[in-house]
Amino acid sequence: MGSPAGKKLVLTYVDSLRTDMLERAVGEGRAPTFGALLERGLLIPDCVSSFPSVTPVACAEMVTGVAADRHWISGMNWFHKLERRYVEYGSSLEATRAFGVFRALYDLVYNMNLAHLNPEVETLFERLDDAGVRTACTPFLIYRGRHRHEVSLDGLVRRAVETTRLKFRHHTWGPAELFYGDLYASRETACKSTSIPGARDGYSACCGAELERLGAYDFLLLSLPDNDNYSHRFGPESSVESIAKADHCFAKLVEAAGGLDRLLADHAVILVADHAQTPVDRGLPLADVLARDWTVLAPSEDRPELAQLAVSPTGRAAHVYLLPGEGERADPDEVRRRLGEIEGIELVCRREGDSAVIERDGRALRFQPGDELRDLRGERWDVAGDPRVLQASTDGGTFRSDEYPDALMRARSAVMAPHAGDFVVSLAPGYEAVDWGGVSHAGGGSHGSLHAGDSLGPLLFVGCGPADAGARGRWALRDVAPVVLEHFGIE
Repeated sequence: MGSPAGKKLVLTYVDSLRTDMLERAVGEGRAPTFGALLERGLLIPDCVSSFPSVTPVACAEMVTGVAADRHWISGMNWFHKLERRYVEYGSSLEATRAFGVFRALYDLVYNMNLAHLNPEVETLFERLDDAGVRTACTPFLIYRGRHRHEVSLDGLVRRAVETTRLKFRHHTWGPAELFYGDLYASRETACKSTSIPGARDGYSACCGAELERLGAYDFLLLSLPDNDNYSHRFGPESSVESIAKADHCFAKLVEAAGGLDRLLADHAVILVADHAQTPVDRGLPLADVLARDWTVLAPSEDRPELAQLAVSPTGRAAHVYLLPGEGERADPDEVRRRLGEIEGIELVCRREGDSAVIERDGRALRFQPGDELRDLRGERWDVAGDPRVLQASTDGGTFRSDEYPDALMRARSAVMAPHAGDFVVSLAPGYEAVDWGGVSHAGGGSHGSLHAGDSLGPLLFVGCGPADAGARGRWALRDVAPVVLEHFGIE
């Protein structure tokens, strides 16, 4: 089955791509293929990410069409309340080592899709597979589909786990064509796999080009993640170099199709970022700060039942959990007040019944779905408290915050998610939470907060999608999946 128009669709994802940097790369002649797409398509320059605005949460939103309260992925690191342990998806190599390489890899490449992602929410791949659309995906965090794939350890991962292969004995479920670096490959190719951050775009492009030459897909999610690593290291203002690399890799698919004109005759294209990045110059060791007043659960704790708090740094955001341990429990109000006093924490978010509450500088804003105010996406809310918490206006009955886009929906979904902390904090500009490996990207770039700088990226439609950007007052990542399904005539 194809689309009603008979066109295939390539969803091209560039990690941490900022619209201004994309336009700079095009303007400098460093990204000619992306430039040609911009000339032929419709650009939404300010598509809103998830909250926390980090890759696992954003990718889950992109391919499910729902936010964290429904898809259940809450960050790069979160505390599993039932299993009473941290889940670490690879914040850094040092953080991965702190939790155990095998445990972290198992969570990242197996549990994320088959245990942590809500089984009652279908992914794009599942919906398309059920409709008979031939699906394909190059390395991307959320890939759950209807086709069974055996693990095929290779490269660095094979050498790392060779003596404990039983830890990776399970199959997985993904699209018909699945390529995941050193772990899964649905067919043999000449493409050299790698699991090294910053060296993945070439492998992804090679796999995509091979699938194009074979005519082996109707829907391809082409993942180009290296821009994220480059921006973390050198800062987002230096990312023209990594965007040029992503453009070169996308051009491999174009070449395999016989050129851009031939590609666009047979394919629609969506180009999207999961989030942006902003410069950071200070690391906030939140676990260490809170450990001055409470017992904070460490990655390898001899007596975890005595811990009072669990802390999950996730870029420029963090979850803080109140633990029901055997010792003295932390007082929620004291923890809340302390979080509001810590330098570098800008917003403290929490759940209160069916409402979400955001506090800042002694002010509070409480909100829940209702009738009082309308946001830019047309959702309606009952709001009490001080809109200045989010630097928002309510003119004409519309809640609007340019500093914190789509803030009500994003914050509420974050605190209502089943794996969320009792408090979800968003950090001030320039700060990043130090991860459990002691690492931050100070001196480079980061993301994760509710702030616009972390949260707005490009969304480009070529040959599909809306006729004009005004079709929605505010576009978000959760709009991508419905556009893809509509392209293939799936309701």
